[in-house]
Amino acid sequence: MNGIATNLMEAARNSRQHAPRPRSAAKRSRIVDAAMQHFAENGYDAARVGDMAAALGIAKGSIFQHFGSKDGLFFEVYKRAVRSFPKYLDAPAEVRAAGFFDVLHYWLGRTEHMLHEDWIPYRIALLGNYGTDLALKREINRFLIAEDPYGTVVFVRFGLGRGELRHDMDIEMIVSILDWTMERFQDALLTAELDPGLFRRQGELPEKKEARILQFLAVLRRAVGAASEAPVRSGNGRRKVATANLVAKPKTS
Repeated sequence: MNGIATNLMEAARNSRQHAPRPRSAAKRSRIVDAAMQHFAENGYDAARVGDMAAALGIAKGSIFQHFGSKDGLFFEVYKRAVRSFPKYLDAPAEVRAAGFFDVLHYWLGRTEHMLHEDWIPYRIALLGNYGTDLALKREINRFLIAEDPYGTVVFVRFGLGRGELRHDMDIEMIVSILDWTMERFQDALLTAELDPGLFRRQGELPEKKEARILQFLAVLRRAVGAASEAPVRSGNGRRKVATANLVAKPKTS
């Protein structure tokens, strides 16, 4: 079977030669919608293209005609999933005005929303990040770098423009650190929600979540923040100081 890269090149070549007809584009979109639900419910390995075709009432070969392979189909599903997530600077205006680290705090505080209300695209993102083979993961990484669906580069430039981030560090390094750490920390927060036993060794999760977020932001600030920094707003609207020499503590009210 051809790899995903070969299938993607074929699709690109075909798209240059023949513009997709409206009915064809609508059919592709319908297939992606159904596949997103199917992959989310069954995982990548257990998902069957034949089952998706049967649910849609179309021939299995029709799906392969549009996407080339199961990998090609999942890649399109993954792109739709991550494009549905908000970008960093989609935070409310008052949060943006408060600064770079307040924006991060805002999105970390809303992490569980993804689980409860956007569980399908988030599960697809998890599958793409951790549940696919290296060939598919390579294409996913290329897409993330090329498209920057979360607006990380623009967000880092926002922080640099406000003087909140280090100017002695390469911007691509700051972007990479932010991508790596935010992704893994949000996954950890959601894993704790799915399986609270993982994070209840030293207390109940509701009492620890805010402290963990502030501790994470303090570590990130020490890594990429400018020498002089403003405090980070806590979840209850008060100002919390999180400087390089202060470890955040759980709020008591």
